[in-house]
Amino acid sequence: MSLFQQWAFIVKEALDKSIVVAKFFCALHVTNTYLVSPVLVHGPSMLPTFNMTNEIVLSERISTRTGKAGSGHVVVLRSPENPRKIVTKRIVGKEGDNVTYVVDPKFSDRTESLVVPKGHVWVEGDNIYNSHDSRNFGPVPYGLLQGRVFWRIWPAATFGSIGKRPETVDPAYKKLMHSYSHRAKVTSCIKVTMIY
Repeated sequence: MSLFQQWAFIVKEALDKSIVVAKFFCALHVTNTYLVSPVLVHGPSMLPTFNMTNEIVLSERISTRTGKAGSGHVVVLRSPENPRKIVTKRIVGKEGDNVTYVVDPKFSDRTESLVVPKGHVWVEGDNIYNSHDSRNFGPVPYGLLQGRVFWRIWPAATFGSIGKRPETVDPAYKKLMHSYSHRAKVTSCIKVTMIY
């Protein structure tokens, strides 16, 4: 085998391996952009669902692209105040939903209600006492949703599925409904049904 043939063989092998590596990175890019991506979650706003220390979760991107992410789902979204920042919150209401929320839970039980506008969602952190969310910046355009969190990877002790929170009602709203419910029992004229 001549020197030229040896170099041709080496170059061919290098090109074949480069093509395999390029295909791998293309598949990784497509998966990360359009299907599933890992997300690092930290901070106090989603306590007790997530710890304050770094947790790694998987976020699927199909349900947010098809409009299937709904009330109770944990989502990753681009902050409406700082587009460079990605935050993790829970959807409390979709377009057309009537949302009642505690304005400032640290200092009062005062609640306000609103109807979520078309093309928007209302998001809140599970820790309403330490969360910067829709109560501060209002309804979020659906286009800012990056994905729905569905699986916790790290720490290993908490490995598993992340589902919907069964109850997505603020404590002050529950207190308000309880007071209405109590009045209904006393007067037996008013009936209030809570929908979760």
